[in-house]
Amino acid sequence: MLPYGRQSVSEDDIEAVTAILRGDWLTTGPTVDAFERALSDLVGGHRAVSCTSGTAALHIAYAAAGVGAGDEVVTTPMTFVATASGASLLGAKVVFADVEEDTALLDPAAVDALVTDRTTVIAAVDYAGHPADYAALQPIADRVGALTLADAAHSIGGFSDGRPVGDLADLTTLSFFPTKNLTTAEGGAVVAKDPAIAQRAHEFHFVGLMRDADRFRIKDEGPWHQEVHEFGLNYRLTDLQCAFGLSQLTRLAGFKQRRAEITARYNDALADVDGLRLPVRREGVDPAWHLYPVRILEDRRREVFEKMRAAGIGVQVNYIPVYWHPVYADLGYRRGMCPNAEAFYAEELSLPLYPDLTDDQVDQVVETLVGVL
Repeated sequence: MLPYGRQSVSEDDIEAVTAILRGDWLTTGPTVDAFERALSDLVGGHRAVSCTSGTAALHIAYAAAGVGAGDEVVTTPMTFVATASGASLLGAKVVFADVEEDTALLDPAAVDALVTDRTTVIAAVDYAGHPADYAALQPIADRVGALTLADAAHSIGGFSDGRPVGDLADLTTLSFFPTKNLTTAEGGAVVAKDPAIAQRAHEFHFVGLMRDADRFRIKDEGPWHQEVHEFGLNYRLTDLQCAFGLSQLTRLAGFKQRRAEITARYNDALADVDGLRLPVRREGVDPAWHLYPVRILEDRRREVFEKMRAAGIGVQVNYIPVYWHPVYADLGYRRGMCPNAEAFYAEELSLPLYPDLTDDQVDQVVETLVGVL
């Protein structure tokens, strides 16, 4: 089975990890600091806090933003459930806004109609690696006193109007799962423009521990002292994983280039195929393509999915609308809330896309898809 996504691991990656095993630090040590500094350089110089997964990053970001009971978080249903569940876990009400019909990105006009004075965060998703329209979302957030959050699990290394992902929203979350644009096996990060929010993110992911003596309430305990003022969780990444991530970062530009080449090859080969719609790219955006989402028309998506899988092509569907999950249905959310998202889901099919995919394999995917159609 040709997978829809796959990690690319080099001998340099392996050597970076084994060097840590030969050293003194395994968990949170100097390599974590080095990885976070390298991420900061990539995302516009803002502080990056590494963590155990993209899901953890979202939970941390919402906590650092002060999200809690009585607050509202406006987000997209066209995403993995963690974009919403991180806010729900903190007691917030999640408000789902519809997506643009062509890009499947959060629609600023839909958001504008739903925000209230209780809106704390507007969370967009850079679906497939294409950054959302933060230039339109930020003024909406500013008007109601909310923060913008970019769920950039798909888009590290991308740009919009010359600005890097990580500099487009008040908060940005990253994922380093094996199918993503770089990997630490499991892992993620939170990027925050506001240093105070970044510090809260750091403390939340470090079990709530803080070591700033100026903030201690218990005085004169000794140099070993640390305090917990707010509850947190152990979401810390390890030196092992960060060594892997540092090595992967040196290859990120190459990964991005190869993904762009594969995307262009798909675009050229599928442009005139009946029964398909191809991904859209907005002017001024330089995506870091993570998915290649085609739309299968004429109510044939399941048929095409099953025939592609039977032919050894590991297509995938990304994603079921979040509020269709029983956990949200049980809270009263109902189908029909976001018609564009639901129409997109009914047709979406992700074709294989990863750096080690060869041109011959791309052509195999194309030939199989055209044959099935």
